[in-house]
Amino acid sequence: MHLDVVDLRNFYYRTALGRVAQRGIRERLVELWPPMPGQTVAGFGFAVPLLRPYLTEARRVIGLMPGPQGVMPWPIGEANVCTLCEDGCWPLATGFVDRLVVMHGLETSDNPGLVLEEAHRVIGPGGRVLFIVPNRIGLWARGDGTPFGHGRPYSMGQMEAELKRHGFTPERAMTALFAPPSMSRFWLRTSNFWEWIGRRAPWLAGGVLMIEASKQVFQPTRGGIGAMVRRPLRALEGLPAPAPMPRLDRKTGE
Repeated sequence: MHLDVVDLRNFYYRTALGRVAQRGIRERLVELWPPMPGQTVAGFGFAVPLLRPYLTEARRVIGLMPGPQGVMPWPIGEANVCTLCEDGCWPLATGFVDRLVVMHGLETSDNPGLVLEEAHRVIGPGGRVLFIVPNRIGLWARGDGTPFGHGRPYSMGQMEAELKRHGFTPERAMTALFAPPSMSRFWLRTSNFWEWIGRRAPWLAGGVLMIEASKQVFQPTRGGIGAMVRRPLRALEGLPAPAPMPRLDRKTGE
């Protein structure tokens, strides 16, 4: 079940731990996808805390928030870019999005297959999608004090299998949030250090998985006239070939 938008807003914007989580994930996102002009960037679930770096460069930024979660205006003090939608019905044209971020939208959905189908539909040629989900073996999924402690946690293998099942090709994977989800001043102040350590120690389990995927597009099989010529009908085989007939003279009939 989707979390409430008020609870998500309060965590990310009004708690020290939420700001640490926001900064840790957003830094990895920007490293992966530096802001580029002319792109359409969208987020589904509650991904807007990660999208601010793209507001100045992107052609457009769109925040999609599921109905059971609720919607809030964002960014504050500027023209709103958020809209309410259903898991399986996003108000975007097919192939409209260049970069899509899904956070708190897959693991909390009652119909994750519909979310994946819509994500596949709206991604355009050459587009990419980044799924951010709780890590099954991470500390952040083991308590309900943060949004990552709700819904279904995933392992890397489970996410890759699910993405392939819905027409995606996993490209890159990483983890983030290596400090424990604690409000202790020590862990909050040293969060940047633990993120630095985690990137260099693959045996450490981050609190969230970040899986980048591309859209599989299969080349259509050749058909039409070319295929018909390569597979001609054999219905007239065995009949004599037509021979030229002498032209009759209209006056004599000969």
